[in-house]
Amino acid sequence: MPSSLHMANGDPDLTAAVQRARKLLHRRALVAAAASVVPVPGLDWAVDAALLSRLIPQLSAEFGLSAEQIDQLDPQKREQVQKAAGLVGSVLIGKLITRELVIRATQAVGLRLTTRQIAKYVPLAGQAVAATMGYATLRYLGEQHLRDCIRVVQASQLRLPHPPTRSGPPR
Repeated sequence: MPSSLHMANGDPDLTAAVQRARKLLHRRALVAAAASVVPVPGLDWAVDAALLSRLIPQLSAEFGLSAEQIDQLDPQKREQVQKAAGLVGSVLIGKLITRELVIRATQAVGLRLTTRQIAKYVPLAGQAVAATMGYATLRYLGEQHLRDCIRVVQASQLRLPHPPTRSGPPR
């Protein structure tokens, strides 16, 4: 399956949006990895759900596909975007992210989550496996959502929003 960056097909705006989204995704996946190491039952699942419920709208917003951004489109373009999202099969694009939607999205990686839960109780090596799986799980779900966003943008020929401008000194 092609990566989200590959799917951008050299489009500079789409490539830039993918890179911004991947940077955000990487940071959140590191938090998920850290939570996976803590041997408290269910903590990693709760952290994943909280991270995903905030992350998915942020990723969608990079592509102009948050619920608020879609609501601001003219009716014809909004309908195109909604049809494209339906064709892609995404249940997360343009929706208010609820706990139920996060659970539906994570069911695809349920075995990984269960293995991670068990692995963290094995000293050192198990915690490393749990952290790696925590990172990989969030990255997988995020990358899948990025690919869905790209397909919707391309199918609906949606113009991407301008990237946010940063205030303060350059980094």
